[in-house]
Amino acid sequence: MMVIIHLARGAGCSRARNGTSRPGAALAVVGALLGGSTQPCLADSAWSKLFGASDSSQTPAQEKTAQSSASKPTAVVAAQSAGPSVPVVRPKVQKVTEYIQLTGNATPINTVNLIARVEGYLEKIHFLDGQIVKKGDLLFTIQQQQYKDQLQQAEAQVRALEAALVYAKIETARYEALQKKGAAAQVVVDQWNFQTKKTEADLASARAQVDIAKLNLSYTEVRAPFDGQMSKRYVDPGNTVGGSGQRTVLADILQLDPIYVVANLSETEFLTVRKNLNQRMPSHAELMQVPVEVGMENQGDYPFRGTIQYVAPGIDPKTGTLYVRGVLDNPNHRLLPGFFVQIRLPKARVLPGALLVPDRAVQSDQVGRFLYVLNKDDAVEQRYVQLGDLDGNLRVILSGIQSDDRIVVGDFWRVSAGAKVTPRLTAIEGSADQQ
Repeated sequence: MMVIIHLARGAGCSRARNGTSRPGAALAVVGALLGGSTQPCLADSAWSKLFGASDSSQTPAQEKTAQSSASKPTAVVAAQSAGPSVPVVRPKVQKVTEYIQLTGNATPINTVNLIARVEGYLEKIHFLDGQIVKKGDLLFTIQQQQYKDQLQQAEAQVRALEAALVYAKIETARYEALQKKGAAAQVVVDQWNFQTKKTEADLASARAQVDIAKLNLSYTEVRAPFDGQMSKRYVDPGNTVGGSGQRTVLADILQLDPIYVVANLSETEFLTVRKNLNQRMPSHAELMQVPVEVGMENQGDYPFRGTIQYVAPGIDPKTGTLYVRGVLDNPNHRLLPGFFVQIRLPKARVLPGALLVPDRAVQSDQVGRFLYVLNKDDAVEQRYVQLGDLDGNLRVILSGIQSDDRIVVGDFWRVSAGAKVTPRLTAIEGSADQQ
């Protein structure tokens, strides 16, 4: 293969005054191709050594300009070696309680189907659909007249039997006196004693019928069994409800304050808690004191506070989980039944000197989670870490860093493993610089 090299006039190396190219120019090109020096006057220097000629084509001013130009790349390299400025923080050291985070649901503490317990026409509805009601508030009225009449009938029967009992007792006493005088037979006395006892029994039955009549009359008014929120009505006024063998649901009422939150604890998490308790199972009274923190599904904090209310006695073999239920106040009904919630339970272990960094500093790749950490030479290291709980905007780091490490928390596009940077120490909250 033939390589033709064309040297243009003024292409970096000098020419002879008579206009002919020096052999040094060709040597410069060859040197450049072979990886040698690229300084523009190398060929002239070689020419002088080989042939004893000196180059007088550059004036002293031109030589000074050339030296100045040669010094500029060195300054640029020095500036680049300092690296880009990136924000860093030192881990925050504080006492941290370890938690188990579960996804669960909110459920009402009580749900009652309001049914018609007596038969009749539904006369009136006393609430609006979805209304908040108090315990004892009147909700429905069922036709009452027939039950009032039945009560009067039962009360009249009681009064009649009370009179009959008085008469029977009088006759019993009279015939007992006559029998003692020999003026009456014993059989008559026995008949009036029987009549007295029977009337007493009939009177007790009649009084029970009065109580039943009063109870049926009370069932014609359906009242709220507790403070709660009503569902929509399921039956309109004018319909017959409570027929024989018919269970007519008029509406539902839900108790929302307090409210339950329920979740399933995995067997592994349960064993972790028991291990932290030295294999000791807490008593029921101790469980009732365990705090429960609850947050909405789309929020990062846990504004609701409560306690454990119930823990299942064993692991469900179908799911391999332990049912856990907490109870908490819900005065403004911010939690509604069916809401997905985040539940946080303590693991029964406290880390006295945990290391926390901003959660935004945690990066991930196919290997796992890592942090960018600066070494003593301000070079970036990629440290794989074990993550703990999230405490607000800070993430607990269980292993992989030390308290005096400098953690990169921003401008990640400027950093890579092995690169040198200029650290800009920042407060852990990011509120002020610490120069």
